[in-house]
Amino acid sequence: MQTADQGLRATPLDAEHARLGAKMVPFAGYSMPVHYSTGIVAEHNAVRTAAGLFDVSHMGELYVSGPGALALIQYVSTNDASALDVGQAQYTALCREDGGVLDDCLVYRLSDAYLIVVNASNLDKDREWIRGHAAAFEVAIDDRSERTALLALQGPRAAEILASITTVDLDAVGYYRFAEGAVGGRPALVARTGYTGEDGFELYVANEDAAAVWRALLEKGSAAGLLPAGLGARDSLRLEVGYALYGNDLDEEHTAIESGLGWVVKPDKGDFVGRDALVREKAEGAVRRLVGFRLSERGIPRPGYPLQVGEEVVGRVTSGVHSPSLGCGVGLGYVAREHAAKGALIDVIIRGKPVPAEIERPPFYKDGSIRR
Repeated sequence: MQTADQGLRATPLDAEHARLGAKMVPFAGYSMPVHYSTGIVAEHNAVRTAAGLFDVSHMGELYVSGPGALALIQYVSTNDASALDVGQAQYTALCREDGGVLDDCLVYRLSDAYLIVVNASNLDKDREWIRGHAAAFEVAIDDRSERTALLALQGPRAAEILASITTVDLDAVGYYRFAEGAVGGRPALVARTGYTGEDGFELYVANEDAAAVWRALLEKGSAAGLLPAGLGARDSLRLEVGYALYGNDLDEEHTAIESGLGWVVKPDKGDFVGRDALVREKAEGAVRRLVGFRLSERGIPRPGYPLQVGEEVVGRVTSGVHSPSLGCGVGLGYVAREHAAKGALIDVIIRGKPVPAEIERPPFYKDGSIRR
């Protein structure tokens, strides 16, 4: 990929962002658009009511093939990939032996391989960690991150927009399913996945095809209210539905059980890295939990702000935002187990002032268009 200013890397859509007047910021080693001329709130609202188009080409794509591919994936990840049909994807986690989360990722089952999509900031770490376990399995690992662009078309009108320029039968692509075909005349893997709480698709295309697909979608979608959208809207959208972000809400110092990922930990599938620690913690109960909270008064919770009960600090905010859809502050944070119950009252310390909040199980925003 191209090299951007200040030592940052550029995605294949860098020139498109410049053409649209995007404000660019550093993110995971890349120069990425935080918003366009319309602004974060307009982009957020477009996704909730019509559609938004995101460049997420910074994500990493690792292809695992060979007779031992499934066995390797079963060993290095927590979910049960044996349950996947060809054309199906699942959310999973990579964990250390002590259960700490190395990354959260998606696994896609192709006809001849598995695709693992990892966070950009963890690509090198994840690739080498998986390769470090691969010697015991008959596999080949192909890192195609440098050759792959990823576009996310999200919102209640996403299917309508995409259907006009793709050969894929979108009605046949269920939630967390995918198909291969063409978008705007260019080869693409079309997955009904996303990070916004809305129906939508993630489109994997070759770098050289990214700009053509991007422009075709914006042209076809303009009449339907489609806007290009940046990291700012992506963050507020994902927080409204309580999706965790690696590096904020997930990290190696918190286990999958503490992080609320117990639902993708499948001990019955057999041995995997971190299994014993996670089984033990699940039985004993985590001493701290990642929870959602909603402010009862005006304020914006920021990462690092203390969470208190009375005068006692019981945790810290990991992510927070003023929700454009709900008109209040919402966030995620780790708190001691005894304060993690739904409905529990806490204070978020914002600029030295306690602002009352209530523990709430996400999603905070419940009117999304996801087609499950």
